[in-house]
Amino acid sequence: MADAVEQLRAAMVDANKTVLEKLVAEKLSYGHSSGHIDDKKEFVEKIVSGASDFVTIYLTEQTISISDNVAVVRHVLSAKTNDAGKGPGEVHLQVLMIWQKQKAGWKLLARQAVKIA
Repeated sequence: MADAVEQLRAAMVDANKTVLEKLVAEKLSYGHSSGHIDDKKEFVEKIVSGASDFVTIYLTEQTISISDNVAVVRHVLSAKTNDAGKGPGEVHLQVLMIWQKQKAGWKLLARQAVKIA
């Protein structure tokens, strides 16, 4: 399970469409700290197009709790960004992710981030 989280982190930094689409569930609900919710298509497109550009992502304080085919992952995400039209920036977020084990492996089903005050 931790491998899937790491693969997602790396794919977000690398803007790797193939890996992102492999790791994300068809019914993804991806909540940003701004309150906006992306579906799978919107999430992948924002990463691949550079609209949401992660230069680096560091995950700390990660916990993983697995119950049958569901994993609850929490961590602190610290990242350097270079989002299109916004220039360099930094984000510090607390993240909750729900992963589901499907036939093709672990898939990100839901994610919600909140800003760290």
